[in-house]
Amino acid sequence: MPYMLLIMEPAGQREARPVPDGQVLFDRMVKFGEDLRARGIGKFYDSLGPTSKGVRIEKRNGKRSMVDGPFAEAKEIVGGFFMLDCSKEEAIAAASECPAAEYATIEVREIGPCWQK
Repeated sequence: MPYMLLIMEPAGQREARPVPDGQVLFDRMVKFGEDLRARGIGKFYDSLGPTSKGVRIEKRNGKRSMVDGPFAEAKEIVGGFFMLDCSKEEAIAAASECPAAEYATIEVREIGPCWQK
């Protein structure tokens, strides 16, 4: 079953972290992703760039609106993700092992339809 681990970081946390500390955390996350892949459950992982370089798009009543980042109202940002192919229990165990759990929230989500009949 496919699952996604979403790394939910407090907004502003990355910018407040000294560069050497950020590099150490980044390296730990890359190693974690490689370990998941070696175990056969990690399919894809990556981090996301800062919200200051992001754009939000909405389309209401046929009219598109666009807002450039950073997004001041955000309390959390999606800092990255891991795509897994495993059981729910394995996904929860992987989230518990994730280095980001020490400074962020790991949200475990099943991949599937956003609606149910």
